[in-house]
Amino acid sequence: MKKRIGSIVALLVVIAAGVVFWRYRAAHHAPDVTYKTVAAAQHRIVGKVTASGTLSAIVTVQVGTQVSGRIQKLLADFNSQVKKGQLVAKIDPALFEAAVAQSQANYLQAQASVVNAEAQAKNADLQLARTKALRDQNLAAQADLDTAEATSAMAHAGIDMQKANLAQSMASLHQAQVNLSYTSIISPIDGVVISRSVDVGQTVAASLSAPTLFTIAQDLTKMQVDSNVAEGDVGRLQVGMATYFTVDSFPGQKFRGKIREIRNSATTVQSVVTYDAVIDVDNGDLKLRPGMTANVTVIYAQRDNALSIPNAAFRYRPPQSAAPTSSASAVASGAVGAASGPAARGHHSHASADDATEAKTIWVMRNGVPQSVSIHAGLSDGSLTEVIDGDLKEGDEVITEANGSDATPAATPSGRMPRGFM
Repeated sequence: MKKRIGSIVALLVVIAAGVVFWRYRAAHHAPDVTYKTVAAAQHRIVGKVTASGTLSAIVTVQVGTQVSGRIQKLLADFNSQVKKGQLVAKIDPALFEAAVAQSQANYLQAQASVVNAEAQAKNADLQLARTKALRDQNLAAQADLDTAEATSAMAHAGIDMQKANLAQSMASLHQAQVNLSYTSIISPIDGVVISRSVDVGQTVAASLSAPTLFTIAQDLTKMQVDSNVAEGDVGRLQVGMATYFTVDSFPGQKFRGKIREIRNSATTVQSVVTYDAVIDVDNGDLKLRPGMTANVTVIYAQRDNALSIPNAAFRYRPPQSAAPTSSASAVASGAVGAASGPAARGHHSHASADDATEAKTIWVMRNGVPQSVSIHAGLSDGSLTEVIDGDLKEGDEVITEANGSDATPAATPSGRMPRGFM
């Protein structure tokens, strides 16, 4: 009986030791690595730059007033068609008409003063002539002659002074007449009124700046889109490139345009730098309206039947436990190659790697074993990237991720993914 009990105890000890060992191995055994792969294949890759913008008329004029007063009448309203020189509003002219009348009276008074000064000068000249004649006959003192000469000179000076007053009165009259003319608000261009900011009876004040009464668009059949292109994408655009855009008012409908200019003035909002790419748009059917938001797309390059791989393949890095020992240096070079790529900056575009010339390392399953392959990447549409050359052929299974491992995407030293893979 004691022998039997000892055997049972020994058996239990062996079983317990086996369970502990099994649990230890299970806890410290690296999980099996399973790879997700995608076959390299030929696809059509289109490089795009996308941006948002605002529609506006090519020429838009804000019509204001240079004088203050009460709006007496309005002769144009929203969406009114107007011609150049057409009266669109009238400011109450009563005060300005009174100012003109007063200036006219001052002008007439100045004219009379000139006539009076000329008469006084003529009389002074006659007095001087008589005094000279008497002096020649020794019938007048030298002091009388001197006084007559001074009086004549002062009279002629008075003529010049009154003429100056006349010119000043004339200028005041002209200013009053100009101010009176400014009470008539006329359209400076042919176009359509897209905004009216005043009503009849409202008083406008032009003391500091000219208030805007109307906004007139010259021609709504020809419009433009001012698009905000990220600095990382502006280098891909050129004047004359064809574009298309959509607006929320007509979902699913594409409108065509062409880049007229790319302005050099940068706009910075919260450290994001953008440039204005101006796009000409034909709006013959008048569907588009000023102020609409346009979602612009510019196709700057495309490749047909290009050997391509998913962008996820560039982010994949094998776990150390699964990487072949002979490929360790390739892993490091792949990570460094990815880290050396320029960081993506344009948050509005499908980034591309068409200008990247450095070699990149990806991983391919060959004979059931992951192997590193060096390639040169080309154009990217944001999900697929063209393979220009390298040790890769159509049908090769490219590794995009590994499950059951500590594999993580390769990142740049700054923590951002390489350009073209955001």
